[in-house]
Parts: sequence; structure tokens; C-alpha cells
Amino acid sequence: MANQARDAAIVGIHEYPLRVAPGRSAMQIKAESISKALEDSGLKYSDVDAIYDTNEGEGGGGLGMSHYLGLKPTVIDTTAVGGSSYEFQTAHALRDIRAGKANVAILSYGSVAASNRTPIGTGGGTGAGAPNWQGNMEDSFGQTLIANYAMVAHRHMHQYGTTSADLAEISVSTRLHATRNPDAVRAMQDLQFMGTGEISVQDVLDSRVIADPLHLLECCMVSDGGGALVIASAAAARGAKKKPVWILGTGEATKYRENGGDITVSAGAQSAPIAFGEAGVKPEELDLAMIYDSFTITVATILEDLGFCKKGEYKDFAKGNRFRFDSALKPALNTDGGGLSSNHPGMRGLFLLLESVRQLRGESSSQIANAQLAIAHGNGGFLGGNHTGGSVILARD
Repeated sequence: MANQARDAAIVGIHEYPLRVAPGRSAMQIKAESISKALEDSGLKYSDVDAIYDTNEGEGGGGLGMSHYLGLKPTVIDTTAVGGSSYEFQTAHALRDIRAGKANVAILSYGSVAASNRTPIGTGGGTGAGAPNWQGNMEDSFGQTLIANYAMVAHRHMHQYGTTSADLAEISVSTRLHATRNPDAVRAMQDLQFMGTGEISVQDVLDSRVIADPLHLLECCMVSDGGGALVIASAAAARGAKKKPVWILGTGEATKYRENGGDITVSAGAQSAPIAFGEAGVKPEELDLAMIYDSFTITVATILEDLGFCKKGEYKDFAKGNRFRFDSALKPALNTDGGGLSSNHPGMRGLFLLLESVRQLRGESSSQIANAQLAIAHGNGGFLGGNHTGGSVILARD
């Protein structure tokens, strides 16, 4: 790893602690998170010359955020591709810093989805409004977001013999990690989970079916929340408060249904080889995989597509409690508790990066011993339809 490029690093992070935040606006969550992420980095608002914003949560995009924060950035990027937006934006920040266009960048997210009672999982593919070309073949049949993922789960089971018990291993491991994360425990309490302790595979199978074959404990929560991170050039990173976490490689990809296509293959199959190639590492070297866990099937397919196991071999790969932070096997999975048991305000890509940084700094509540390498992989859109995949490989200093 000594010869790998270290051109940009994440030097400041903040995760908004509340998952139910009545009386707070999405913009307040974003602004507070940016302030605390800069404080964490030791840098100042005056150092920021690049803003990356998805135009969610009242932010107003890069222009609105600039005005709100009193900044005049020379780079604005408003890439919005769903839950992987922050992995895409991290890739763009790395490119902009390498090109000398930016020196210090901020990414932020804020959402009050729980307080607003936003029905994320029961919404349709293209949202409400006039009919359009994207949904004209499906909307009339009423397919919801969760039904789309359930369709992928059924297909994976049909093709490869995967079972609900196999998928439940993901829920069990992430819940263990959540019980060690005080913010996640409070989230489950505030969102009135029936239990906030560890769960078993049987607990998952006994929970009610939401969209066959996916059970309640295989589905992400809907929460409030947000956060921010600061990405800096090598020169700026060396002056930060804490050791930098270097961005070694990134990959971006798109996927959609097409005749002859396989819905059990995600965009990660395209983005991961790009990221690993740039980083010069292999999947088996990684200590941590922070994978977007909207549902268990999302994680199972993406683990295969990132190269941790071959397509269809997830069911064997998942055995032996391998996803726990204290397992002798790699990689540990979603050590903050994930979208299943910690937070999911609507787009979870930013939190994958935040926990990756915590692990590589040695600051996680489920700390992996001597963690060196991590991947944050976001999935945006519908796994069984139009979606994006963003892969970011990070390394400890």
C-alpha cells in the first residue's frame, strides 16, 4: 500500500445523533453536522472551496447551501443518484482535488423522514404525479419499493437456493452491532421497536412478512437523521486534527432492467472492479464492508457483486457468524447497526462513509481490531430496476 496514491482524505465527520428529531428541520441537521464535521477536522469554513449537495432536505443544492453558509465555493456538484449519491460525490471530490480544482470539500445530508411520516418503502417507483415513460408499464399495477426488492429476493432464491434463514444472518449481525451503539439503541427505542436487544435467525423468520419473502426484521427503519464529512487534499489533510482516512479508489455504475438481464446482479458488479483496480487491493484484504442495507437482499447480492464471494454463493459465505465485528473472518459488516437497526432517513450512503472512517480511526462502538481497509458501497434507486452503485475504498493512514 506504500506506493498507492494518497491525493485526498476524509478528515472530518459528524453523524447527527437523533433518529427522531421533532422540531428540527432537515436544513438545521445539515448545518449543524457541517459545523461539527469541520470542528472535527480542525479546518474552518473559510477553508472550504467545494460543496457537494444532493439538493435534499431544503438545502437548495450547492447554490442554496453556499448562501446559507456564507461561502463562495469554486466547485459545486449536485449529483443526485439516490442512496449512492455520497459515494459518487466522494469520487467527484477526489477527482476535483486531484485536478487542482478544490482543496477542501464538504458533503452533507439531512432528513426528517420519520417526523414527516414519509412512507418510503410503500411508495411506488416513480412517485406520484402524471404518468410518465419511466413507470407507464408498472405504476398501474401498484408495485411498491419493497415489492421490487422482494422480487429480487425471490429470483435469488429460485436461481441459487438461497433461503430466508440465509438472508437473516445479515439482520442478526447488524443488530448485534446496533446493541453496542448507544445512538442506535436510542433510535430503536424512539421508533418503538418491539425489542432493542440482539436477535436470532428464528426471530427474523418469526417476524411478520412485509413483502414475501422479506420479513419485518429484514427491512430498514425509517428515521430522521443526517451528517456531514470533510474531504481535503493531501496538503490540507496533513494539518487536520486527526489522522486522515485516505480515499484509495472509487467506482460508479448504473443498472436497469433489460431483456435478458439478471435482476440478481447489481450495479456493484460494474463499480467494484473499477474501485478495486484504482486502489490496488482485493476484496479479501478488506476488514470492513459498509454496504447499503435497505433490505437484507440488497446486502446479499452486493456482497457477491463486490467480489467477496461468487454470484450465488452468498448462502455459504454467510455461515459461521462471519459478519460480526469480532469474527476471525472478513469482512465485518455494517458495524454501526446499519439501516436495519441504526438509521435510515431515506438515503443512507453518507453513513456508510462515516462508519468506515470511525473504524479506520479506531473510534467505532464495534471496533474491528487493527482495521486497515474498508469499502463503503451505496446503492441508489431500485435494486430490481433502475439503480446506481457507488464504491469507495478507504485506508487508514
